[in-house]
Amino acid sequence: MNISSPFIKRHVATTLLTLAVLLLGAVAFRLLPVAPLPQVDFPTISVSARQPGASPETMAATVATPLERTLGRIAGVTEITSSSSLGTTRITLQFDLGRDIDGAAREVQAAINAARSMLPALPANPTYRKVNPADSPIMILGLTSDSMSRAQMYDAADSIISQKLLQIPGVGDVAVGGGAQPGIRVAVNPTQLAHYNLDLEDIRSTLSSANNNSPKGYVEQHGQAYQIQTNDQLTQAADYLPLIVNYQNGAAIRLADVAKVEDSVSNVLNMGMLNNEPAIMLVVFRQPGANIIDTVDRIREAVPRLQQEIPAAINMKVVMDRSPTIRASLREVEHALLLSVCLVVMVVFLFLRNLRATMIPAVTVPVSLVGTFAVMYLLDFSLNNISLMALTIATGFVVDDAVVVLENIARHIEEGKTPLEAAVIGAKEVGFTVVSMSVSLVVVFTPILLMGGIVGRLLHEFAVTLSAAILISLVVSLTTTPMLCARWLKPLSEQKPPSYLARLSEKAVNTMLDGYRKSLAWALEHSGLMLLVLGCTMALNVWLFNIVPKGFFPQQDTGVLMGSIRADQSTSFQAMNEKLKRFMKVVGEDPAVENVMGTIGSSSSNSGSLFVALKPLSERPDSAEQVIRRLRGKLADEPGASLYLQAAQDIRVGGRSSSAQYQYTLQGDSLEQLREWVPKVLQSLQQIPGITQVNSDLDGKGLTTELQFNRDAMARLGVTQAGVNAVLNDAFSQRQVSTLYRPLNQYRVVMVLDSQYLQTPEGLNAVYVNNNQGEAIPLSAFASWVPAAKALSVNHQSGFAAATLSFNLQPGIALSDITADIERAVSQIGLPGTIIGGFKGTAQTFQQSLSSQPFLIAMALLAVYLVLGMLYESLIHPVTILSTLPSAGVGALLALMMFGSQFDIIALIGILLLIGIVKKNAIMMVDFALVAEREQGLSPRQAIFEACLLRFRPIMMTTLAALFGALPLAFARGDGAELRTPLGISIAGGLVLSQLLTLYTTPVVYLLLDKWRRKANGKAGQLPQQRQVEQE
Repeated sequence: MNISSPFIKRHVATTLLTLAVLLLGAVAFRLLPVAPLPQVDFPTISVSARQPGASPETMAATVATPLERTLGRIAGVTEITSSSSLGTTRITLQFDLGRDIDGAAREVQAAINAARSMLPALPANPTYRKVNPADSPIMILGLTSDSMSRAQMYDAADSIISQKLLQIPGVGDVAVGGGAQPGIRVAVNPTQLAHYNLDLEDIRSTLSSANNNSPKGYVEQHGQAYQIQTNDQLTQAADYLPLIVNYQNGAAIRLADVAKVEDSVSNVLNMGMLNNEPAIMLVVFRQPGANIIDTVDRIREAVPRLQQEIPAAINMKVVMDRSPTIRASLREVEHALLLSVCLVVMVVFLFLRNLRATMIPAVTVPVSLVGTFAVMYLLDFSLNNISLMALTIATGFVVDDAVVVLENIARHIEEGKTPLEAAVIGAKEVGFTVVSMSVSLVVVFTPILLMGGIVGRLLHEFAVTLSAAILISLVVSLTTTPMLCARWLKPLSEQKPPSYLARLSEKAVNTMLDGYRKSLAWALEHSGLMLLVLGCTMALNVWLFNIVPKGFFPQQDTGVLMGSIRADQSTSFQAMNEKLKRFMKVVGEDPAVENVMGTIGSSSSNSGSLFVALKPLSERPDSAEQVIRRLRGKLADEPGASLYLQAAQDIRVGGRSSSAQYQYTLQGDSLEQLREWVPKVLQSLQQIPGITQVNSDLDGKGLTTELQFNRDAMARLGVTQAGVNAVLNDAFSQRQVSTLYRPLNQYRVVMVLDSQYLQTPEGLNAVYVNNNQGEAIPLSAFASWVPAAKALSVNHQSGFAAATLSFNLQPGIALSDITADIERAVSQIGLPGTIIGGFKGTAQTFQQSLSSQPFLIAMALLAVYLVLGMLYESLIHPVTILSTLPSAGVGALLALMMFGSQFDIIALIGILLLIGIVKKNAIMMVDFALVAEREQGLSPRQAIFEACLLRFRPIMMTTLAALFGALPLAFARGDGAELRTPLGISIAGGLVLSQLLTLYTTPVVYLLLDKWRRKANGKAGQLPQQRQVEQE
């Protein structure tokens, strides 16, 4: 049966079908979304709760633990972590990759509602956002003004801009930083309170009852209804001063007598800067699974409208945007794709020496590639670095089928047949070869399609895109290619004499063929030596795989650096403010930096965040890692504080934020035990060469004033513990005692002691508590206080106390080596059985992928063997074909080591592709040898010798086409080059070495296995005769 014959004879229908595929692909290309990588985000939801003034340990025990117990019952939760600091708790839930995030969000809300009865009285219910707090932001907007205060800018950001941004599809969260909401601050003088025999609870009660906004109803008169409105809301600081707190001797004691009231902010311990200028920042995070480019485009479209909705005195600008580097990276890949097509067509021309023949793959290759866009659109894929790399590599693959068909048809024309006859006969001859090459290549990716986890999701789009391109190429090669050959190629009699270039090319090919004929004959005479070379290659393959440096994913240069400032645990907010300014000044002066943004305050006084937007890669000579190393050296001398910088990555696994890229977590039953052992592990890790910026999130040495109560004295004086705690909360927590309801937002009335009593713990001496008889009792009458060290944050992992040690790698250091060193160092410490250590986040995913790599390669080999065995109806011939693979593996690993690249996920894709590429050479040899044995009666040696010579030209063409298709990736420069080079290097290295060896080892293996097969068949044929002799 000749599949190609109807398409060759019906050239109009074939042409129109080809144009239809081209048109569908072109339309799909315009509709495909754009992204940096395939959708590999774990569905992640962040739950947050606030209790102003509560210590980290109180937040962990009373808020985090009840929520974790309830949230942990949700099906599909793979990881639950929490971090509790002063007044805040954030719990991060990570779900299975296949979980619908909207369904998960509904269950999270139901769990929060169920846990409400177990929680203390919070100023607001816990809230959730569909966002990964450990992810890098997709955009940062900065607000500055020459005339408006920080509070006014924050109000515009929080009330207008953030609310509008959250309504944009794809936006998961908007963090407003650098300031606080406007509010009314009541600064109480405790000495005056004691003079009037009052305590802070009296003030709180007065403030909360004086400010109200509750329903009042309406009245009706003569058929008309009148709403009842009152002045029950006090909106200005001046409105609070006349409030009467109490009466004494018939005289009113007003709030102005015991406190200062001012229009200020709800939290004064916040600071934000943009390029050394006070600013408010809106940090925009995307929802897991959302397309970055589409989301950023929607935000940019909304920015001019938002600018009109806020006061004209506020300047809003985009200070960081992730999309330019993504777009630039995709443009670079598209250029590499076009270059690959041109190089492949050039290779075909050099071998065929015929412009008409060259035009055929020049038409069929774009048809196959463009047609793949239609399949990508149907499968909801995106145009990203991975899928475009698949198409770039596919350039060398899709031309193979066309070249095999074209070369065979051209050979028949050179033998004197007409183009139509040659097309029909030539396509029929190689039809099975083309099908077996394509199907066995697609089968290589079957194990990838069955993989789970983030690696499987990442490789899935690559495998399906490449497979679609190969299958479309298979159809095009058996339909359009022979039809074009029959129409465009001329008979031998009409062909013009070859040009000088064509004669030169033919002479070069014939010279190579003569050299190959002689060297092949020598190799067949010395088959033992060839088998020894093959055996050494296999052993070298295993050895190189064990020693090659391994990583998870190439370190990307996204143009964005994320920094974490960590100061001494006793550092005050005022001291931290000065450190932030110095850090920003040094970073901002670097020539590669375009914008730098920093914030401090909020939940911890000794930490801050820094976002650095680098100039485009075309405007800076240094990579992100080089900039980090340079800044690290400049900032190393800052006393009492450290800045941890890391380049933002498109793939971030895990929900815990850390100061460095890789994480090692210790988990135990007791927080006190963790505080004892974490410093020992931290010290051990700092001594490991190859890692840098090792730090821990266990801040257990924060300065604390610990109050010790004499309960006997309290009972004697008539003071209750609840009353004392309430007064302390009023005094030192910036307690929000009342709410002002306005049309766009709600604002707080904040109560606190006067600032002079907040500078040192001695301010406790001025605090008085009223007893059950209304007498003011000084706090010092029943309590004493001593300095102590307590945690500034408490972290949980799966509901248990945990501490995360994070670290970065020095340049050129492999993650595989470091993980082994860390495990060895931790095992030597001898942790107690109650503390469990393990890698988390990206490092954990790397370990999982590392353990599955040999299995993945083995499954790919098995799948190819099974398919080839079914196609050839043989158990021996697939072994011959697979014998070509060890040399490809050695070539790829040697090339990676030579160029200083690590064996990561991208390089693994290259190894899997080599399994498909290299075996094509053997398939063409074996296929023609079997036909020669069967139809021409040649001996196995003669058949394989003739097959090697006959298929030398198409083998060289397909190999060089694949090689030139990979070279633009191997020598990639510009944005996103770090993703492309490992793939190009591994494929190019594997092709070069395998081409040198398999042209000689494959015929030798074919003859050896054929000899074994004949012996086995001969013994099988003799068995019945032997049994008959034994019976006689």
